[in-house]
Amino acid sequence: MSSEIHFERQGRLGRIVLDRPKALNALTLDQIHLMHPRLESWAADPDVVCVVIEGAGDKAFCAGGDIKMLHEACKAGDLAYVSSFYRDEYRLNRRIRTMPKPYVALIDGIVMGGGVGVSVHGRYRVATERTLFAMPETGIGFFPDVGGSHFLPHLPGEIGLYLGLTGARLKAADALHVGVATHYVASERIDALREALSEARDAAEIQATLAGFAQDPGPAPLDGRRALIDRCFGHDSLAGVMAALAAETDPFAAETMTTLGAKSPHLLAVSFEMIRRGRALSFDDCMRMEFRLALGLAPAHDFVEGIRALLIDRDNRPSWREAGSEAEVLAAFDRAPDCGDLSF
Repeated sequence: MSSEIHFERQGRLGRIVLDRPKALNALTLDQIHLMHPRLESWAADPDVVCVVIEGAGDKAFCAGGDIKMLHEACKAGDLAYVSSFYRDEYRLNRRIRTMPKPYVALIDGIVMGGGVGVSVHGRYRVATERTLFAMPETGIGFFPDVGGSHFLPHLPGEIGLYLGLTGARLKAADALHVGVATHYVASERIDALREALSEARDAAEIQATLAGFAQDPGPAPLDGRRALIDRCFGHDSLAGVMAALAAETDPFAAETMTTLGAKSPHLLAVSFEMIRRGRALSFDDCMRMEFRLALGLAPAHDFVEGIRALLIDRDNRPSWREAGSEAEVLAAFDRAPDCGDLSF
């Protein structure tokens, strides 16, 4: 297992490398179990000033969780594995958010799902020209988890709701524009940045080093869509969003409607409600909400079917269930898991 994740000290820096490049560095439960205690150790080590996490290869930082393993567990009814995965993943997300030292994610490549969970909650996220960010969960019959209920509604305007429902993909300039990334550095300078960070003596020097390496990624295409997104996604119901999009004449609105039409109708409704609720909740309460949802929805039809259609058989023709009634959607948030709620 050590071959799939590496830990090393480089000067005053603690370095984590996710090393599953053929799987786009998808996060496994074993990696989660190794990463959490190492972060605890580095948090308490006075010789460690900063933690850096990155992915092996030149394609992905981390393209999500190990969905295929979850798919097999859900089909087999192995709810113990499902519970352990989400509980321990969400606890790791919280450990990253509460790290007392600078945590720097070098998101050089694809960052989706579980990869967002081990990056966006850290203090700094460095994008490159190869960065491609997305929360595509509604397209596989799930919801944008790993803290999506907390960070998405705190993005500017209604961008978070748009990203969480559509799974839209952002390149570096847009990621920086909306706040998913905090800095942009060309990939050819990442090694030099890491070396400079390893020589920093305190948090202030980490911040100054990142600022010194930061570059301008150019204009953000999403900036031109902000007014329409805020106007259409600012409604109090999913039906209101769809009606607003239908009333627009901009082709972008029609494209967005087509995108939403391919997603799981039930999970769109659940995700809309979750992101709306997350605006008023603490991070810990968001994670508890997500844990309840995960244990109820991961073994359900749409998640199993979505993974089959998009990642296993790859026919891209999922047979989604009908959208649940309002009462059914709301009930998903109150269902207590058999294994107990998430505790920290």
